[in-house]
Amino acid sequence: MPNHSATSLSQAACSVLLEPSVEGKISLTQEIAEQWSNGSIADIGSALPPNRPARPARPELLPPRDMPKRNARGDKGRIALIHAIAHIELNAIDLAWDIIARFTAYDLPRNFYADWIGVAVDEARHFGLLANYLSYHGAAYGDFPAHDGLWEAAEDTYHDLLARLAIVPMVLEARGLDTTPPTITKLRDVGDNHAADILATIADEEIAHVAAGVRWFNYICEQQEKEPTETYQALFKKHFKGQLKPPFATAAREQAGFSADYYQPIAAG
Repeated sequence: MPNHSATSLSQAACSVLLEPSVEGKISLTQEIAEQWSNGSIADIGSALPPNRPARPARPELLPPRDMPKRNARGDKGRIALIHAIAHIELNAIDLAWDIIARFTAYDLPRNFYADWIGVAVDEARHFGLLANYLSYHGAAYGDFPAHDGLWEAAEDTYHDLLARLAIVPMVLEARGLDTTPPTITKLRDVGDNHAADILATIADEEIAHVAAGVRWFNYICEQQEKEPTETYQALFKKHFKGQLKPPFATAAREQAGFSADYYQPIAAG
């Protein structure tokens, strides 16, 4: 397993982004979180993260429109579904470390960094749960193609922390709050309680990730004397290419501090 010799948190974050293997990213994530917790990494520092994180040779990355359709009713379709979610979780590990490394010039409180370290640890654990499911069914991460939409959203928000928070936790992760419960129902309907239980764990823990996004979005809006809901709506229109489609998991969103005032005015009709 790789280890890092970083003297600052931002350098350590870059070590995850530059590590190509999934196992290495997970190992480093756990190691850095422990070093932050015990104080052996204390300095935030500054570092230049790569434009794209290093990744394993597989899976093949396709544009979202070219992804094969999945049917959760068949065994292969469910395995492909879990593979797709594992790919999202891998992106989420890198996204958490990228937000730590990329925006150090904002003079943020230490709790900002602590929150995203916690997110990275959660995402690494989620990936492990999904990888175990794949292994149980004779598959592995990399066996199916995946799309690159999440990192494209990251690339579009490299220059602006408010935009990053608006699009990644407050659009993409919040969308997971909306779509995961119906997926869990479908999985239980076909008797796949193993997959359903994993997604229930993920859905519950993702609420805190959206909450971190909302909390820090509001904090930075206050620092910059911007009105949060209008700022969110303007950034959505500028940086998000798709539509914001209901139905919304309003209770989970409310639990994350994400009221309908933010997103209802820009929802698709």
